[in-house]
Amino acid sequence: MSVRVVIETAPKRSFASALDWPGWSRGGRTEEEALGALVAYGPRYAAVPRRAKVAFRAPATIRGLTVVERLTGGGGTEFGVPGAAAAAEDDLTSAAELKRLLALLKASWATFAASARRAADVELRLGPRGGGRQVPKIVEHVRDADEAYLAQLGSRAPAVAEMTPERALATLHRSFGDTVTVRARGEPLADPNKVRRPWSPRYAVRRSAWHALDHAWEIEDRST
Repeated sequence: MSVRVVIETAPKRSFASALDWPGWSRGGRTEEEALGALVAYGPRYAAVPRRAKVAFRAPATIRGLTVVERLTGGGGTEFGVPGAAAAAEDDLTSAAELKRLLALLKASWATFAASARRAADVELRLGPRGGGRQVPKIVEHVRDADEAYLAQLGSRAPAVAEMTPERALATLHRSFGDTVTVRARGEPLADPNKVRRPWSPRYAVRRSAWHALDHAWEIEDRST
């Protein structure tokens, strides 16, 4: 089966994101480079659906990808973030598909947590793959980003100020998953904020999973 892909393009950078596989999103200078990078990372991404117990087979070439939508990127795209939601992500999600997407999201979070835990006492090498930020700061950054993503979903973040970084991230992720579920079901949020244009649940899942995996792979690459 061909993998559905959305392309996000800005003048100097493009992103290819698999719509049905949250977290599997890679960039390049051109659309062709981004598609090639997506295929190249397929075997690495395969660990995520394996952890989620979801069947997955990475395509061997870009012929296994089908571009279903092209989006105009902006400054975020140039910076290195797949920041545009696809129209296909506005579709209502069935209970079965919601369960599957959340399993992949949680597996992406778990992959990040495992990478951070393994490298807790490692000094990450410097360079373009993350500059000088070390593991504690990366964990803090991922937590802050997910808190912002939760706000974009329309919900207030839980109080985590007195918690350890690991427990704070786990608590935030539980709230994130609950909010995605409530939004996907069309039910009212327990603690809504006043965001004017909330993200769709599918895009929020894709964005958070990509961010977690991007930094998990960064930690792994800079640990070697």
